[in-house]
Amino acid sequence: MPVAIYKDPFLRGNSKLVICDAYKYNKKPTETNKRHSCLQAMLAAKVRDHHPWFGIEQEYTLLDMDLRPLGWPKNGFPGPQGPYYCGVGANKVYARDIVEAHYRCCLYAGINISGTNAEVMPAQWEYQVGPCEGIDIGDQLWVSRYILQRVAEDFGVIVTFDPKPMEGDWNGAGAHTNFSTKAMREEGGIIEIEKAIDKLSRNHLRHIQAYDPKQGKDNERRLTGRHETSSIHDFSAGVANRGASIRIPRGCAEEKKGYLEDRRPASNCDPYSVCEAIVRTCILDE
Repeated sequence: MPVAIYKDPFLRGNSKLVICDAYKYNKKPTETNKRHSCLQAMLAAKVRDHHPWFGIEQEYTLLDMDLRPLGWPKNGFPGPQGPYYCGVGANKVYARDIVEAHYRCCLYAGINISGTNAEVMPAQWEYQVGPCEGIDIGDQLWVSRYILQRVAEDFGVIVTFDPKPMEGDWNGAGAHTNFSTKAMREEGGIIEIEKAIDKLSRNHLRHIQAYDPKQGKDNERRLTGRHETSSIHDFSAGVANRGASIRIPRGCAEEKKGYLEDRRPASNCDPYSVCEAIVRTCILDE
């Protein structure tokens, strides 16, 4: 069942990319159709005049056809992490042409893409989608992933959303999810942000299970408490703390309003499941 339409950046003209809900013979949603229940949560939140906004930071890693990170030495490893994050230069970043082609394609399609940067591990990148209200965030993120895979295909490069593509002293990949309600964005909204964090703290396991397709098993390799992550077993929150489950940006703490950042979702998460869990916990009090 078609639910959202975007301009096709590859065929162009009147061609469209169409995202669809999947249903079984009895018209019940398929097991993989997480959009259906997410939409119900979003509609309930909107009726209550909360207007949830989301922004998702999608991290990913580019691989060559031998399934090695793109640009890495064939029989070894690059230098330690440090100079690659937001880096520049042929010895620091790889395949910027893919990244910028993807960005332009998303703009053409009508995706609310709002930034991109080279990440901590070489051959790892990030782009941000949002802010989007309600169900739009899931639709736009899924289409942006499709566009990324399609662009990389033309370059003979593989995209992986694995949360920990390289074992060892290398950063994993997440999908940090920024969230706010109308009340959080208004004056004194920090009180609402703190209330939401309290609710999230009491539902940590439920969220971990919703934040990757294997109910936490993939994310377990990433959320170790090292490499700018919190431990999968513990809930934590702090201002400007990259090692916390929930981070309040410094600017939001100073202005006493804004949004919170949930740093737990895995890069291969289903955005519908992530955003539904946040809305049901923080707005619908389920």
